[in-house]
Amino acid sequence: MGEPLLALRDISKYYPGVKALDGVSIDFRPGEVHSIVGENGAGKSTLIKTITGAIEPTSGSIRYNGVEMSGMNPIYALKEGISAIYQEFNLIPSLTVAENIFYGRELGGRFMIDRREMNARSSQILSQLGVNVRPQSLVKDLSVGFQQIVEIAKAISGNAKVLIMDEPTAPLTSSEVEKLYEIVDKLKRQGMTIIYISHKFEEIFRLSDRITVMRDGKYIRTLQREDTNRSELVSLMVGRALGQHYPPKASRTGAAVLEVKGLSNPQVNDISFTLKEGEILGIAGLVGAGRTELVRAIFGVDPISAGELLIRGKRVKIRHPMDAIGYKMGLIPEDRKQHGALLNMDVKFNISYASLDKIASFGFLHKKKEKNLATDYIAALAIKTPGELQAVKNLSGGNQQKVVLAKWLATQCDILIFDEPTRGIDVGAKQEIYALMRNLVGENKSIIMISSEMPELIGMSDRVLVMKEGSLTGEVAGDEMTQERILTMATE
Repeated sequence: MGEPLLALRDISKYYPGVKALDGVSIDFRPGEVHSIVGENGAGKSTLIKTITGAIEPTSGSIRYNGVEMSGMNPIYALKEGISAIYQEFNLIPSLTVAENIFYGRELGGRFMIDRREMNARSSQILSQLGVNVRPQSLVKDLSVGFQQIVEIAKAISGNAKVLIMDEPTAPLTSSEVEKLYEIVDKLKRQGMTIIYISHKFEEIFRLSDRITVMRDGKYIRTLQREDTNRSELVSLMVGRALGQHYPPKASRTGAAVLEVKGLSNPQVNDISFTLKEGEILGIAGLVGAGRTELVRAIFGVDPISAGELLIRGKRVKIRHPMDAIGYKMGLIPEDRKQHGALLNMDVKFNISYASLDKIASFGFLHKKKEKNLATDYIAALAIKTPGELQAVKNLSGGNQQKVVLAKWLATQCDILIFDEPTRGIDVGAKQEIYALMRNLVGENKSIIMISSEMPELIGMSDRVLVMKEGSLTGEVAGDEMTQERILTMATE
């Protein structure tokens, strides 16, 4: 057992009325991948910010290379070799790869930047990572996966000894995820300490040497990967044993509520299917298969060039999202932070603004009706918030998702489209979302669900449509709804 490179001792961080961290002690060793898991609100983000010097702990100490660190700030942390890669990359799109890698540490003399040397060193680092990216390429022209590799190269160029990765696979395709795994393994063999934050158990067990569980700002336990399993981690994370992961499916479904016939546009081709009352209809496919593009067309975000839509047997024209809302449809988008919720606005506004017809008259907003509408749905969906005036950006991912759902339920919609409903949400919040979805179809509402998580898709859907390259390749239900069958249809 090696000596820790980084040691946290009794770290606490208090805000008024909140213990974000409460006496946390963790050791991180050289040449290991040490994963931190916990529900949203467990303290993972605060822990990262403490290590990188973004926030100062209320009490406790941090030892790095055997020396106690005091007066930590992000610049000092970077200088000492502690680097972090967040979900939102810290890159400048208009600069080249090399310029981003050495940004703030440009090579050259006092008056001249040596771009040739920067390109050469960048090429050397990228080669070590096993990737073929031109240092002269503009970052804005790279895929998300390659942009992430530029972030890693930037950390290496600064002689990082500790690399923190926060939900690194969230925006990546499956091939990019595999490439990231290779790079993480390579960095570990070179002696780097990698602190890995993820909600995805598959990658936690694929990469980790040790796993630390946090709950409610407290350190719970550190386990060797080979000595634990998913069930134990979930139990430690939530403080209780969770029951069946997915709620029971509907015993029967009703008549058709939405019929899509021959729908086409530049992204999707000749799509036909039926959504029934009281069912969850899953849509499967690889990245780029056209799943999101399909539901955007149905909801009126993107135009339809051919085909027709019928709602409860009646042909309808949906040219704009307002038309879809008028037909009692709601869309919970893939990126709730960009398109689903108004993060800087409060919970009350986010829940009520799509229902102005119910809470306003003659151009005047009825404040009491608005408040009652919000508090009713906060209670109904068990949204964890100090109150309806809390800014949505301060809520956990699961509760942000509930706010977006509440917005559509407040409009009395009957057809709900969920695009990646549990992305970035912890395991406990996932179960709450699953239960809400099943309760909704139990009330005869109908759901279309897109998900890239195959167990979720199979566990929640009554039927699954499979797409490939903008076309529908088939439908599975019952015993045919297996991962192997769906992947075969999505790839062949």
